[in-house]
Amino acid sequence: MNRIAQAPSSTTPDSAKFATEPLPAVAAAALHRLERAFTPSTNPDSTHDEALRRVVAEQIGPREPGVVYYDGDSLVQVRAVVTDPSEARRILRRRSAQYAIEIIDLHTGDSRFTGAVWTGSDRVLKAVA
Repeated sequence: MNRIAQAPSSTTPDSAKFATEPLPAVAAAALHRLERAFTPSTNPDSTHDEALRRVVAEQIGPREPGVVYYDGDSLVQVRAVVTDPSEARRILRRRSAQYAIEIIDLHTGDSRFTGAVWTGSDRVLKAVA
């Protein structure tokens, strides 16, 4: 039960009554959010990291080494998936990169890295067991 903490005052007789009354539900919820925002936790980044991992996994999609897929422009095979953000940033030369995927264009034989997001127009043609 949340209560407003005030120092007792001899000039205001209602202050003791005010300090013991419970907060309305909306105010209690707002106070709880503020307490959580300013209270250090044991692992403050764990929920953020988990959410980021889920987003990255969704963006990578079913691409893993050996998978052949059509990305709308070309037929490619995945050679490697780099999920270390610092390595992906180095490879792609982008500060925001979270992953890099090495692919081979099966028509030209060219190898390159991509940071493209898996979309609904991408199609897996050969999955790896």
